[in-house]
Amino acid sequence: MFHKVKEVYPLPGMKLSVLFSDGTTKTYDASPLPDRLDAFKPLVNENLFSNVKVDTGGYGVCWNDEIDLSSDELWEHGVTQSTPFDGLMSFADATELWGLSESALRKAVSYGKIVSGVDARKYGKQWIVTKEAMEREYGEPKRA
Repeated sequence: MFHKVKEVYPLPGMKLSVLFSDGTTKTYDASPLPDRLDAFKPLVNENLFSNVKVDTGGYGVCWNDEIDLSSDELWEHGVTQSTPFDGLMSFADATELWGLSESALRKAVSYGKIVSGVDARKYGKQWIVTKEAMEREYGEPKRA
């Protein structure tokens, strides 16, 4: 199962905070990597480590053309963190995961299948929906 990376932030102690498209946040400890693999030795430089970014397509994270980590590694060895935003995702992310159109989700809100203010809410121009509501109405994600 592919777990798309949406955002990554460096943390003290060579740790990464990784947000996945399904709304899960994990902390990944990269500190053992330089001791185990020579390719990761440059990451002990705090300036380089802090320049982590999401790989194109969300397939992992990278620091440069030579140093990267896959989304599978981050997912499998990251520790799930509890945040107030757990299980929340944009309509765009939900439609990608479930293979739907955004108009289908807007219709689900207007018909009361997804309850505005309970299951979903609009902030400015952006709709946010709970993973729980998506699973209740549409089952497991098709493209997780």
